Amino acid sequence: MTNATASSSRIDLGWLVFLLIVGGALSIFLATSLFEVTVSLSGILCVGLIAIGRREGYLIGLYNSLAYSLLAYRNGLYGEVYLNLLFFLPTGVIGYGLWSRHLGRGRTVEMRQLGWKQRVAVASLCLVSTIGLGLLLGLNPRQNTPFIDATTNVLSVVATLLMMWRYKEQWLLYIMLNVVSIGMWLIRFQAGGTAGDLMVLMWSIFLLNALFGWWRWHVGASSPAAPTSRVDVGGETCDVA
Repeated sequence: MTNATASSSRIDLGWLVFLLIVGGALSIFLATSLFEVTVSLSGILCVGLIAIGRREGYLIGLYNSLAYSLLAYRNGLYGEVYLNLLFFLPTGVIGYGLWSRHLGRGRTVEMRQLGWKQRVAVASLCLVSTIGLGLLLGLNPRQNTPFIDATTNVLSVVATLLMMWRYKEQWLLYIMLNVVSIGMWLIRFQAGGTAGDLMVLMWSIFLLNALFGWWRWHVGASSPAAPTSRVDVGGETCDVA
């Protein structure tokens, strides 16, 4: 193991320990049930493992998707329910398989990055999809904050796809997603929603993790050993899985 790899491993381990200690202590303090503690801790551990490029995060995320969807249902956030049950569960299985095919040194996934044209296309897709989904969710009279819910749904879907395909730009979307989600759960907390304060805490930790993940993946995608994942096609380049 090289000095750079050893240093990276120490940073990764230190980050996971920090997340678990801080997240665990605050979750136990704010949670009103063991179930709520497991929702928070499984989510924190899942995103922490993904941030350091470990495929095991997908496995823990399967439980978190089921548990979080139940909590979202109790708060009238049906977009979050649909997203977790119909999207995160199957992509968790698929993502684990895809990452297993691209493991590098230290059993972490090989990281890569998008080009500027691809980034513009992703941003446009997010904007149009958010408006459309917000209008659709608004048709449900029991739906709370439809456009905020739509924003979190769209950012989650696109960021998850980028994560499955191992692109570092997922973290820019996760940063925006976490900020919006914090605002959404603050509204539910002020309205007396179930475990609103705990979810604000969880998403705040997710935000810190997304900032760390962006740095970690930027370094990983920029390293000399990182694959470019591009092939020439008629004078241009395109990404391959």
